[in-house]
Amino acid sequence: MLTLPNVFFFFSLFPISVPAKLESNPVYYGKHTVTLIPGDGIGMEMSKAVKSIFTAANVPIEWEQFDLSGYSQEVDEKLLAEATDSIRRNRVALKGILYTPISKHGHTSLNVFFRKDLDIYASITLIKNLKGNWPTRSKEVDLAIIRENTEGEYSGLEHAPVTGVVESLKVVTRAKTERIARFAFDFALKNGRKKVTAIHKANIMKIGDGLFLNVCREVAKRYESSGIKFEDMIVDNAAMQLVSKPNQFDVIVCGNLYGNILSNIGAALVGGPGIVPGANIGRDYAVFEPGCRHVGKDLQGRNEANPTSLLLSSLHLLRALNLHSHADRISQALFEALEDGSKLTPDLAGNHSTTDFTADVIARLK
Repeated sequence: MLTLPNVFFFFSLFPISVPAKLESNPVYYGKHTVTLIPGDGIGMEMSKAVKSIFTAANVPIEWEQFDLSGYSQEVDEKLLAEATDSIRRNRVALKGILYTPISKHGHTSLNVFFRKDLDIYASITLIKNLKGNWPTRSKEVDLAIIRENTEGEYSGLEHAPVTGVVESLKVVTRAKTERIARFAFDFALKNGRKKVTAIHKANIMKIGDGLFLNVCREVAKRYESSGIKFEDMIVDNAAMQLVSKPNQFDVIVCGNLYGNILSNIGAALVGGPGIVPGANIGRDYAVFEPGCRHVGKDLQGRNEANPTSLLLSSLHLLRALNLHSHADRISQALFEALEDGSKLTPDLAGNHSTTDFTADVIARLK
C-alpha cells in the first residue's frame, strides 16, 4: 500500500455501498468501459490531461467519448441521446461542464438534463486544503457539500402569466428531501464525519424551505444514536460563516441553488475551482465531474487550465470501479506534484502550462 501525502481523496462517495448496478459496468478484455463527455471551455484540455495520465499509468479504462457542446444554438439531439445511452450502458461517466446560454431563446441546461434524466440526485463537492504553496484564505478546511440535484430552483418551471410578470417555481418534495438527507447522514456515518448542517431559508420560504428543514430534522433523529450532531443555518448566514469560520462545517446538506453558491464560496477558500472535485450519485448511475460548474471559457485554448479537479474526480471514478491500486498510484503522483509546486498552473500562482503540469504528474508515477 502506498503512503499517500494527503488523505483528501479517501472519502467513500457511496454512503452505504456502491450501487449494485455499477458493479455491472462492462469489462471487455480486462478493460472497463466508461463514458467520457469532455464538456465546453477547458473541458477538452482537462480531459486530454486525464487521458494522458491514465494511459501512462496503464489504467484499464476504455473511453466512449462524446463531444457534446452547449455552445451550439441547437442541441445535437442525436449525440445527446447517444451519450445518455452510453451512460445507461456503462453506469459510470466522467464529464466536464457543458455551457448553458443565458438567453431565454437558448436551450436548457444539458448538465441539468443529465442529472434529471438519470436521477443522479446527490451532488457531492469536496472542499479541502491540499498541501501546496499557493495562497489560500483559510487553512485546514475540510468539508463536503451535498446538494439535491433534481428539484428546487432548478426545476425549470417558469412562465409569464401576464406581460411583465414571470413566475419561477421552486419545487420541494418530502420524498426527495428525505432521500438527500439520508444520503448526507449516511455519507457522514461512513466517512467518520461528526456533524451535518442543513442550509435553508425557512424564515422567509416557510412552506418550501420549511418542509426541507423539518424533514432534515426528522431524518437527523434517526442518527442520534450514531453520535452525528445536527444543526441548521439560514443560507445568508451560512455564506458569511463559510468565509469567516469554515472549520465549523463538516457535512452540509442543502437544495440545488444554495449548494451551487456555497460550493463556489468554498472553492475560493482553498485555491479555486481547479482543485475541487465532485460527483453526481444516483441509485443506478454515477457521473463524476468538477465540483464547481465552470466551463472556463476565458482559458479555453490557452493551455493554462488546471486539470486537478477533473483528475481528482476521475480518481473517485476509479474507486467506484474498485480500481484502488490505480487510484492510489495516480493520487501519490498528483499530490507530490502539487506539494512540490515546480510546475503549477497560473490559478495556483504558478507560471506553467496544462501540458507541463500533466507531464510532471506522469513523471512522478511510481
